[in-house]
Amino acid sequence: MSKVITHGFKTTQLVYTLNHFVQRSRIHSRLIGQNVAGHRFFSISGCLCSRGPPQRKSTPAVHIPGLEPITYADRMHYVPGLAKPMFPRWERGWYDPHHYIGPKNAEMPLYKEKPCYIFHQKTSVLEGVRQALWLTKSKLIKGLPSQILSLAEDTANHVENQDERVQQAIKHARFWDTTENRPTRQRFCPVLLDDLLHLCRTVQAKHPALGRRMLAENYSLAACWSRGEDLFQVRGKNGILLNSVSPLPAVAGKEEVASTADYVLETFYPISPTIDLQLTHVYQEKSHTGFEEGYPYPYAHTLFLPESGQAYRLRPEQLRAKMVMFAFGNALARAQALYGTQPQVLEQPVVVQCVATNGRVFQFAVFQLNTTELGTDAGVKNMVWLEEDQPLYDYAKVRPLIRKREVQVPAGLAGYRPDTFKKFLALYLHGAA
Repeated sequence: MSKVITHGFKTTQLVYTLNHFVQRSRIHSRLIGQNVAGHRFFSISGCLCSRGPPQRKSTPAVHIPGLEPITYADRMHYVPGLAKPMFPRWERGWYDPHHYIGPKNAEMPLYKEKPCYIFHQKTSVLEGVRQALWLTKSKLIKGLPSQILSLAEDTANHVENQDERVQQAIKHARFWDTTENRPTRQRFCPVLLDDLLHLCRTVQAKHPALGRRMLAENYSLAACWSRGEDLFQVRGKNGILLNSVSPLPAVAGKEEVASTADYVLETFYPISPTIDLQLTHVYQEKSHTGFEEGYPYPYAHTLFLPESGQAYRLRPEQLRAKMVMFAFGNALARAQALYGTQPQVLEQPVVVQCVATNGRVFQFAVFQLNTTELGTDAGVKNMVWLEEDQPLYDYAKVRPLIRKREVQVPAGLAGYRPDTFKKFLALYLHGAA
């Protein structure tokens, strides 16, 4: 009898000790911010942390021609051994958006057998600029055109106290606009772009033609073209577009444009040119600038692409490809609106500029659309001038960067580059100065 009583006391002590360890482990998990489930503590029995039951695999229904399965539909409850009844889908007598099921792609009115490859604002192409050049049938030229560089070097076009005011714009975006120690790019990048555009507008007294421009946000672009046997589209909302009453003048002359017929486009075989593009069978073959007819500022001047959001942040090479594609899309939509959809070599080329930035480094591009004959690689090519990785400043620190008790980067703005804003201002003045 005494042995039984002693054995009972020992069991109680083990259970109490086990619960004590479990409680300690839970308190420890709360302290370190982790979950106990899925972890094994060797100080406790292994049975307390086990694998869950396996998921049940659904058995496919077997249909035998000529035989009707016996179900438990009449009994209104589950009966082992009888088949599960299949009831027709209940249709509501009204439209419920929370339970709406759209038609299949093949049943949609815009469904087409021939697929279409779409480039949108979130597209990140593998080959970057090389892939964009092949899709747009373009020749790449490093650096900005000489006309824009001459505008950048002319001191008569500069803003009064230019360097000081640009640095104040940088400090406003990085330090004064927020109380955060390290603001996100989504916060300071659009603010910096707005401040720089405001500085550019201050020279309107010297160049009255700047008053005939308008900024547009959230406009939707659609441009469609054929390349080889495939159909492509650039569409969607993208950036901020600066429109003008008059078009930009051609950057390259007729002789330089004619010489592009001998240029051989670079290929990246065995990689397909359509890689990373969205494939769809439901689309509409149309080109639209995003503005209705009669809009007083019909010509696209410069497209600004500020980095906003971290969900689909592009690498620099893919960002430059996006610049080329959307500048080409704006130029192609305007050319088709002026000269029609018939492929042809344009008498007056269409020029569109593009500026992209992440709040510190700027990318500049100038696209000249010379032809809409994009089916083959032969003939006249389009032209792209690209200026890569132009930093406006090196560091903008709220607090100094200290390593090994030495100040590596002081607090404040460091490494200001004045030439970057000169190019930014020259692109803005192009066509008005």
